[in-house]
Amino acid sequence: MHEMSLAEGILQIVEDAARQQGFKRVTEVRLEIGALSGVEVEALSFCLDVVLKGGVAEGARLELEKIPGRGYCLGCGETVPVHALYDACPLCGSYQVQATGGTEMRVKDLLVE
Repeated sequence: MHEMSLAEGILQIVEDAARQQGFKRVTEVRLEIGALSGVEVEALSFCLDVVLKGGVAEGARLELEKIPGRGYCLGCGETVPVHALYDACPLCGSYQVQATGGTEMRVKDLLVE
């Protein structure tokens, strides 16, 4: 399950920020997760509950912002919405669509005390 390693990476970001900026507690962790990122949101949420226990973000609220998938179609030259990797272009039917957005996952920000 790669969501556990993602959760551990998020924990590292939170702990590094706490150390560098000197805050004592995180009340909310806000993440951006792309629709094409391959992240299972429920599994990530469960893993975060586990890895954040005992640290500065224990009990923090998790806010997830879903980023829609986008792609550039080489067939018609248009930027189009993409719901899954390797889907056909909704405009021309070509399968030559390169993902240009929605593949990312990042910590957007933290609310702290």
